[in-house]
Amino acid sequence: MTRLYDDPASFTEDMVTGFVAAHSDYVRQVPGGVVRAKRARQGKVAVVTGGGSGHYPAFCGVVGPGFADGAVIGNIFTSPSADDACSVGRAADRGAGVVFSFGNYAGDNMNFGLAVERLERDGIRAHNVVVTDDVASAPAAEQTKRRGVVGDFVVFKIASAAAEEGYCFDEVVRVAEHANARTRSLGVAFDGCTLPGQERPLFEVPEGRMGLGLGIHGEPGVSERDLPSASELAKLLVDGLLAEAPDTGSRRVTAILNGLGATKYEELFVVWGRVSRLLAEAGVEVVAPEVGELVTSLDMAGCSLTLTWLDPELERLWQAPADTPAYRKGNAALAESDESDEDDELPVAPERVTVVAPLEGQATATLVVKALHEAADLLHDKEEELGRLDAIAGDGDHGRGMTRGSAAAVAAADEAAAQGVGPAAVLVAAGDAWAAKAGGTSGVLWGAALRSFGDLLPDHRAAVANDLAAGASAALAAVQRLGRAELGDKTLVDALVPFVAELRSAVEAGASGAQAWRQAARVATKAAEQTAELRPRTGRARPLAERSLGSPDPGATSLALVLNRIGDVLAGDGKDGES
Repeated sequence: MTRLYDDPASFTEDMVTGFVAAHSDYVRQVPGGVVRAKRARQGKVAVVTGGGSGHYPAFCGVVGPGFADGAVIGNIFTSPSADDACSVGRAADRGAGVVFSFGNYAGDNMNFGLAVERLERDGIRAHNVVVTDDVASAPAAEQTKRRGVVGDFVVFKIASAAAEEGYCFDEVVRVAEHANARTRSLGVAFDGCTLPGQERPLFEVPEGRMGLGLGIHGEPGVSERDLPSASELAKLLVDGLLAEAPDTGSRRVTAILNGLGATKYEELFVVWGRVSRLLAEAGVEVVAPEVGELVTSLDMAGCSLTLTWLDPELERLWQAPADTPAYRKGNAALAESDESDEDDELPVAPERVTVVAPLEGQATATLVVKALHEAADLLHDKEEELGRLDAIAGDGDHGRGMTRGSAAAVAAADEAAAQGVGPAAVLVAAGDAWAAKAGGTSGVLWGAALRSFGDLLPDHRAAVANDLAAGASAALAAVQRLGRAELGDKTLVDALVPFVAELRSAVEAGASGAQAWRQAARVATKAAEQTAELRPRTGRARPLAERSLGSPDPGATSLALVLNRIGDVLAGDGKDGES
């Protein structure tokens, strides 16, 4: 288990501080992550990796000459926010654009997608290369739905080497996508990992068994089987990947036998000895393999095998020199600028203009702040419960993410309200803070929902029932636009859609804002409970659909909890008919 920490809530921040202090010759810290300590040459395409922490040496450990220009660092197993990605992207850019690359997870797709939009609006060319190498997470015909696991490392390295050689932006994207199309991974777990501050692992594997097809975010395998010998495991992994070989005609591969955090190097070497023989017997030649810990999952016991089918270009780029804190290859005397970033002024977001609202708007803002405080207190109390629910078919971070996001939202709302603004400005500040600090899928969705809801609340008069219905409808539209989830996908949308429908119906029937909200919140609670009957069709839980049967969706559950608590706040306001 993870034993060494001060405050579990600040584990990632504390880790980054120590990492930068230990490797100041390679990296410097910027908001949202790290970039190279010495700038790459002007005109070089910047390759920026990213994702949740807990995977060291991926992602921050491979920032340096020949490899990444920067890394965006999220909370443990949680996508970094769009703000974080923008910040690191701007700091890494050398005038030729930024290529982000990351594993295929809903939160990463949303947040990096928003970051690309923002950077391009600011005149910085940007593009996302999404890695999809995990053969266990979707059938071959649905490769775009597969997770990114240790194939991340191969794609990052090849894209970075291409940028270092001077490839233009479009060519860096091309070769990165080419590498992804030729990369396959399959992993197994012998035991789960434990988040800092938690007493139990996210999942447990019965004695004498192993999980097959695990993810790298603390997700359990898609199936279980008896624990094999090293030779039996090698055959399982090799057979599984050769059956998925891309139709390239190539018989040359590079390979990574990766440890996930608690499997000893000696054990990996035993397995690799058999893997290398099996590949040779199959007529596959291995070029420059790696055996060790390259993409971990905290203290998870397990390993994975990754194969990339090479052509001359990919082989050259894979073997190109690199010099980073955690990965070195060849002689990386690569072209860098003489400039240090230390004295650079980091780009900052424009300051918001504060507009003082009439007293009616300030009164509504005060009620909004109270509701946010109540929601944050509730989510803090439910953190462990929501984490356990999420760990059934996910990575167990939902409770912690909701706690971090709501706490940040409260702090931002307090600061905004103290300036005398109306409810819209309070919710914009709260939504942006929630998205920035929570990261992940829930962070970006809650941030967008709060912003959209706030846009429909008036500053010049008291909010009434129709305003609540309009705001809820706008929040739903924002969530569905970003998350692309529909009813039946087993997400928070399954609670939010019936909530909005019932709220509208009750308001149209003449109910007060408080009455309609509480009535709709009860409907949302029932709908959240009924998600236990659904199989997830999107997001990180999709590969473990069968395991999630019988358990409600954590996002729908937390939403229903918050909606009910807000209903209590509205009812206690004493203004029946208003919000």
